[in-house]
Amino acid sequence: MLNLKPEVVAQLERVLSSVEMLLPKAVKAVNWATCPAANWRRHSFSGYLEAVKVTDQTRLDDLLGCEKQKEIMVYNTRQFLKGLPANNALLWGSRGTGKSSMVKALLNEYAAEGLRVIQVEKEDLIYLSEIFSAVEDQPYRFILLCDDLTFEIGELSYKMLKSALDGSVYSAPENVLIYVTSNRRHLLPQYNTDLLGGKYVNGELQESEAMEEKVSLSDRFGLWVAFHVFTQDRYLDAVRQCVEREAKNRNVSIPWSKELELDAIQWSHDKTKRCGRTAMQFSRHWVGRYLLNQPSA
Repeated sequence: MLNLKPEVVAQLERVLSSVEMLLPKAVKAVNWATCPAANWRRHSFSGYLEAVKVTDQTRLDDLLGCEKQKEIMVYNTRQFLKGLPANNALLWGSRGTGKSSMVKALLNEYAAEGLRVIQVEKEDLIYLSEIFSAVEDQPYRFILLCDDLTFEIGELSYKMLKSALDGSVYSAPENVLIYVTSNRRHLLPQYNTDLLGGKYVNGELQESEAMEEKVSLSDRFGLWVAFHVFTQDRYLDAVRQCVEREAKNRNVSIPWSKELELDAIQWSHDKTKRCGRTAMQFSRHWVGRYLLNQPSA
């Protein structure tokens, strides 16, 4: 055995500790038979898939005010599950209108039929090829979800996603679709100067090079699915459903009243948004306060 000096041993221990920090975390492989969802976790120069316990119980029937969007996404996802042609999808629109909830509801609806979801953060899109390699031989159908995605021009992850959607060497395997949610229709900020530089060609106005570049990514999604704010009547329908669900979960009955309706409307004014998220937040507020004021509370 080598007889090393204590200072050499200490130095080697420091080196080994540093190397160990760079190595991927030792985790169990995701058991897709029992786990319907996972996150990609970055670690040093690579990353790994980490199983996620699904706690959101949103169902398709719970989604109000987006019947057309629901129909489009259900058909596309069912086609995908059956091995039929299907499209990558960009779900865009105002905040809180159900874009992310739509994907969660699809997973809850079709997990038993083999649907799985992998959520990836924007910064980790550079690892798309590794993620694809990890699941391409699995007997399941995967939605790769990028939630609340926006870019600035020139970001590396922007180029990687563009390549994956474009059918390049980074393209997704046959059992993976990409679903993206965003508040921006083209995923990039737009400025007044982007409109400059347009020109007429054969009598037709052609967009400027700046605009062409900004729509080039969103154009690669086969589906654009727009989500909009609710009308007041649709918002109140959502509030009624959320209140009923919160009450049912606690085995109580909460009557609909004019006071409840007016408070819900005022809440939406204070939040400056009529949408599913606002309805859910108000229902928690109202039901919690109602139960707290009951004599048995």
